[in-house]
Amino acid sequence: MKHTDIRDLFSGKVQTGETVTVCGWVRTARDSKNMAFIELNDGSTLKHMQIVIDKASVTPPAAAMHLGAALKVEGVLVPAQNGGGVEINAAGIEVLGDCPPEYPLQKKFQKLETLRETPHLRVRTNTFNAVFRVRSVMAAAIHRYFQERGYVYVNTPLITGSDCEGAGEMFQVTTIGYSDKYKNREDYYRDDFFGRRAGLSVSGQLEGEVAALAFGKIYTFGPSFRAENSNTPRHVAEFWHIEPEVAFAELPDIIAIAEEMIKYIIREVVETCPTELEFFETRFEAGLREKLRHVIENDFAIVEYTDAVEQLKASGKQFEYPVEWGCDLQTEHERYITEEIYKKPVFLINYPKGIKAFYMKQNPDGKTVAATDLLVPGVGEIIGCSEREADYDKLVSAMTERDMDLSAYRDYLDLRRYGSVPHSGFGLGFERILMYVTGMQNIRDVILYPRTVGSIR
Repeated sequence: MKHTDIRDLFSGKVQTGETVTVCGWVRTARDSKNMAFIELNDGSTLKHMQIVIDKASVTPPAAAMHLGAALKVEGVLVPAQNGGGVEINAAGIEVLGDCPPEYPLQKKFQKLETLRETPHLRVRTNTFNAVFRVRSVMAAAIHRYFQERGYVYVNTPLITGSDCEGAGEMFQVTTIGYSDKYKNREDYYRDDFFGRRAGLSVSGQLEGEVAALAFGKIYTFGPSFRAENSNTPRHVAEFWHIEPEVAFAELPDIIAIAEEMIKYIIREVVETCPTELEFFETRFEAGLREKLRHVIENDFAIVEYTDAVEQLKASGKQFEYPVEWGCDLQTEHERYITEEIYKKPVFLINYPKGIKAFYMKQNPDGKTVAATDLLVPGVGEIIGCSEREADYDKLVSAMTERDMDLSAYRDYLDLRRYGSVPHSGFGLGFERILMYVTGMQNIRDVILYPRTVGSIR
């Protein structure tokens, strides 16, 4: 049906005095003897359009005053009587969809935990209107960043026969399901759809490297799946992943690319979503906009893993998890480094090879790999990054040490035999950068339908 988005009425695209038609859902309603007022929102903006009803000329349907009801309103756009802006003097109201009294969003403010119980309705609240508007802007900015710089966008498989991380935390893909007729796993997989074990991809990196060693610069942007039995505020089983791979790039090169990209997409949100950021700063994180400006305007720190461990040990802070060289840093360590020591994003580089993935380039010291994690205040790690091991023998050695099935990585190993070059890449968790930019504290609140242990609604 023909109508005007409410955002366009607030932006000045339509002049006051014009007759307009808007559609939306009732967010608040006030009724009196002679007048009635409805706050209408159509999802196109955080702002609600006030509908003014003079009962001397218009009799609103009873259902039009029901919270959550969907309406079509025709009227004249006029200057608002209170607070500036515009409002609509209604000339006609049609109820498109009534809403019963048990509508779950009755309270003006509800806990985020409560709203997670109604993911199909929580998107109608101000909080999730703002979250998903920022998510949309940021996704577009990511594509624009890479496209403007000549990267090729590739779509890597979601069903794979190899585990990128080598950790086995994959969801199995099968057409057989449970069966007791097979004597062993080999017979089971041989009879399955692909004739071998298959799973949902934890990362498009391995296939991304294939493309990068043909096109030079590529990126992927799509879902990844990890079967981790984790119930932290930073983990979900299905998340979105940005993964560039760049040929002829060593670790310092990919670090520079990662920093430039982060600043680019944050700048885009700051410029495009000022209303949403103001909302987040008021409700969720004081000083949010200043934090984001600080990120845009200042260089990120680059710190050796070894130095960071010594700083943590010397801090006097009693951590839940003790810190020693060789340990995999926990969120509490990462946040202390960024929030207390450096007070800005930090690239932590040259991790012990024993706690990092098999594909990372081994440093000459024999103990560390050319890897980095980008740590940010309030969240911890949002980027995992490394120069990839380009030496065939060293890669095979690393895989053998981990008892990996080399036959499952035949194509990947071939890249090291046929014109191997230094190349690097990173993975950015889309939901984690969203948490950082919006101030939301739980990853479940920046994704439409979060998939977590025991939850598949």
